[in-house]
Amino acid sequence: MNIQFHSPAVYWVEALPVGNGRLGAMVFGGIEKERIALNEDTLWSGYPKDWNNPGAKEALPKVRELIAQEKYGEADRLCKEMMGPYTQSYLPFGDLHIVMEHGQVSRWGGYSRKLDLSTGIATVDYNVGGVHYTREIFASHPDQAIVVRLTAGKEGFLSFRAKLDSPLRYTSKADGDHFTISGHAPEHVEPSYRDAEYPVQYGDPVASKGLKFHGRLAVVQDGGTARADTDGLHVIGATVATLYFSAATSFDFGLGASSPERDPGQSTAEAIRSVCGKGYTDVLHRHLDDHGKLFGRVALHLGESKAPSDMPTDRRIAEYGSSDPGLVELLFHYGRYLLIASSRLGTSPANLQGIWNEETRAPWSSNYTLNINAEMNYWPAETCNLAELHEPLIDFIGRLAVNGKKTAETNYGARGWVAHHNSDLWGQTAPVGDFGDGDPVWAYWPMGGVWLTQHLWEHYAFSGDEAYLRNTAYPIMKEAALFCLDWLIENKDGHFITSPSTSPEQKFLFGDKRHAVSEATTMDLSLIAELFDNCILSAQQLKIDEDFARNLQETKQRLLPLQIGKRGQLQEWSQDFEGEDVHHRHVSHLVGIYPGRFITEQSAPDLFHAAKKSLEIRGDGGTGWSLGWKIGLWARFKDGNRAERLISNLLTLVKSDAPLNMDIGGVYANLFDAHPPFQIDGNFAATAGIAEMLLQSHQGCLEFLPALPDSWKNGYVRGLRGRGGYEVDLEWTNGVLSKAEISASITQTCEVSVKRAIRVTQDGQEVNKVELENGRVGFRTECGKRYVILATE
Repeated sequence: MNIQFHSPAVYWVEALPVGNGRLGAMVFGGIEKERIALNEDTLWSGYPKDWNNPGAKEALPKVRELIAQEKYGEADRLCKEMMGPYTQSYLPFGDLHIVMEHGQVSRWGGYSRKLDLSTGIATVDYNVGGVHYTREIFASHPDQAIVVRLTAGKEGFLSFRAKLDSPLRYTSKADGDHFTISGHAPEHVEPSYRDAEYPVQYGDPVASKGLKFHGRLAVVQDGGTARADTDGLHVIGATVATLYFSAATSFDFGLGASSPERDPGQSTAEAIRSVCGKGYTDVLHRHLDDHGKLFGRVALHLGESKAPSDMPTDRRIAEYGSSDPGLVELLFHYGRYLLIASSRLGTSPANLQGIWNEETRAPWSSNYTLNINAEMNYWPAETCNLAELHEPLIDFIGRLAVNGKKTAETNYGARGWVAHHNSDLWGQTAPVGDFGDGDPVWAYWPMGGVWLTQHLWEHYAFSGDEAYLRNTAYPIMKEAALFCLDWLIENKDGHFITSPSTSPEQKFLFGDKRHAVSEATTMDLSLIAELFDNCILSAQQLKIDEDFARNLQETKQRLLPLQIGKRGQLQEWSQDFEGEDVHHRHVSHLVGIYPGRFITEQSAPDLFHAAKKSLEIRGDGGTGWSLGWKIGLWARFKDGNRAERLISNLLTLVKSDAPLNMDIGGVYANLFDAHPPFQIDGNFAATAGIAEMLLQSHQGCLEFLPALPDSWKNGYVRGLRGRGGYEVDLEWTNGVLSKAEISASITQTCEVSVKRAIRVTQDGQEVNKVELENGRVGFRTECGKRYVILATE
């Protein structure tokens, strides 16, 4: 289960990622000069500010009036007055440089650089002058450190210098036998797409409200000598040496700000003291146990690999693509690996690049893009058996709900809470756009909080944890629904609509002009309807808020019905406008198909088929993350061959040095998703989409192999999860299910959708089953028991 190469990385998107949710590293694998790029998940620019805009409340009725009069150009211009500031940026921490004293050689042998997904360890191997050198790098979650183990195959042949630096303002020094780096983050960083005279702005080091950061490097060697000075750590004549790196910032999750009481230098000292005191063998075993418990939950086999076992990954992508079942398996597991590495209990949620970033002004600020990308990061969390890794996002939604309550009141005079297109470490909830610099087509979108609540519901739907629903999910969902109740307005026909409304990042044509804002886009109505449904179901389950649930139901029934256009497609807007780009990367109007469940083949067959037509019109191209979304959509449409075609398109190698073409995506050499540039969301979407091809549960039953492509003729998957608290193993032969095993965590009736007669057993004893409608079979399950389903014909 390796991503592997026969040469060092030249570009960042060729390096190998390791992470523990908080600390991230990218391993380049240079022979003489190793570069390991470092990140810490709370190192962002900025500090909490008042981002709300009281002027938005005054502009809102005027914008709505202009839209009602179909004066869309004027509405677009006035909508700029409803914007707030741009978000802040996720920053690189710096680099760990290791300079080997054997120097660079023109002839070296046996080079290998690989990342083993099953262990979370990156390894670099090579020979110089008959001496075999090895480096093992991993990010330990239990010990909160990046670990670099260097070994020479001959005693006393290991000599090197290790040093830290940063693109941010910093100072470095020796602190006893440690080497340290400390500094301050900028108070403001402009988005990379904005030309500014002072794009990176620092405050006074003493008085700055920005974050302080600190990194600490220590070494424990076997043989030889080690010392620390202002030039770094020096190891001479050793055989084995282990570097331990820890980093911290002054960010306090409780405050949502930098805390003067939080000393990052003390935090790194405690972490390094602890990890160095354990010994490498103990640290390694703790890491392997921690990582293995998560990664080992799911297994997937789609067929025998076609590529030679030692083929470099970039060549494998270029020569085989999705025709190699082993490469598809690798892509699937890579998404799971990246989530384990970038999202852990107590960390920030994975951002636009997970936790890996080398640029001070990263693409799109490497922030939280709430109109698709932040949500997409967590699509595989529940289905792929990593539910606890969902919690950083759930905690972040709770922070947004607090901040968004003030935004809802200040900007709109509304109850509840709201979030818009972008957010950051500080939990910005206002629209971005620098108070008029942005384009409303992407800057103005008040449905961010509404979409995020899907994750609150899904975490409950998969677990059945009623205490979580009562204490965490439902209160936040209810407040988001209150905002929607106040945001909706009646149109002239008595339907409830949203206005202003955008279909994120896609303009429509009206006359000979392109416009951003209109009313009642399909995405808005779908998200609101599903939020109302989830609140109603929650209130029923908890036996509370009967009147509120009734109000939601009545309001939902009066929402403007979704429309089918002249081409038989699900309209993207309430009117049958043409979009500016028929093949646009966003498929926002299909959110009710996937990841949502507002439109299903059973609940709304006409809309379901119209949505399928829309996806056909959109085509099979797009950015990397767009291709990932379409895998899941075609899985919901039960077209496995079409979904596999999207996997094939995604497994297109994008050269590291190729000019950016933001219309054609794929993957980089290290399998990172290429928008391009790198965005991690496409990796997560691909993983979730493959899982959706094999198991679905959004219609109240378990559906086995709903979108199995012809090319995956024989195989198995173990450990996927379905809604209702089920863990599912599947085996198939010649494209037909041969066996299913279900582990139940809740005592209840399990419904499965079947195409053939089945026999259900538990511990060898046949279980009574009931034939239901729509080809379903129901049988009683008990918590903690395992059930086997076999076809009888």
